[in-house]
Amino acid sequence: MNISKILECFSDDKLMKSPSNRRESFSNFGQIGKTVALASIPFGLSAFSNKAFAADITPTPSTPIGALQLALTLEYLENEFYQMGLASNVIPPGENGGRDLKVFQQIADHEADHVAFLIAGLGGTASANFVAKPTFDFTVGGLFDPFNDYPTFLALAQAFEDTGVRAYKGQAANLISTPDLLTAALRIHSVEARHASEVRRLRGQKGWIVRNDRGGLPAQAQGSYNGEENVIQAGYNTAALFGVDAGTESFDEPLTTQETVNIANLFIV
Repeated sequence: MNISKILECFSDDKLMKSPSNRRESFSNFGQIGKTVALASIPFGLSAFSNKAFAADITPTPSTPIGALQLALTLEYLENEFYQMGLASNVIPPGENGGRDLKVFQQIADHEADHVAFLIAGLGGTASANFVAKPTFDFTVGGLFDPFNDYPTFLALAQAFEDTGVRAYKGQAANLISTPDLLTAALRIHSVEARHASEVRRLRGQKGWIVRNDRGGLPAQAQGSYNGEENVIQAGYNTAALFGVDAGTESFDEPLTTQETVNIANLFIV
């Protein structure tokens, strides 16, 4: 896949538009699963089974399917978090003239779409590649109270979205050999990036990460921000060109599979 194609994928807006366009995306991705992309790759998944999700998740294989499995786990987490948030009525209906509630209703719809999208891409729930949804504890053993305290709900939403953006970027190397899957993942990545920006703004933050600043989130969230202070891109010191803040704001750093798993495991029981 050449760079122009990658940029085209980043600008794709299908998953942010109408339900009919989202259904079209599901159909297209499902077709990928029925043809070459999922049928021809030796995955070596014998060590990675649904049993791994009974408690903490383990790193997925460094393969295209492993990347999708990790992505699905993160989407499970986000989807359940937003569904529980909406059901709890923790989001004040009049906040910002009702805008906050509408934002999270839309984000929740997108996350549900992403779960369905990735399950279809993995071949469906009956496929050997499918991974089941873990059991989540968003209170982290009583440490947080996101469904009774709106600022806490917002804080966790920001951490989840910022993590998702970096995690998708971190899986690009595992998808580069399979352009169709990379295209699909980048489309979801672009939607997650817009989620992250919007949630950060609801919290009064900039729409992007600055250095490794977690924006007032609890210390447990620092793993989602470590590494973002990097200023070296393609061998150039961006701080020397633009200043440290601008240099770090311009690029999201990828999270490795292990780093992503460590973050997710905070919320898995």
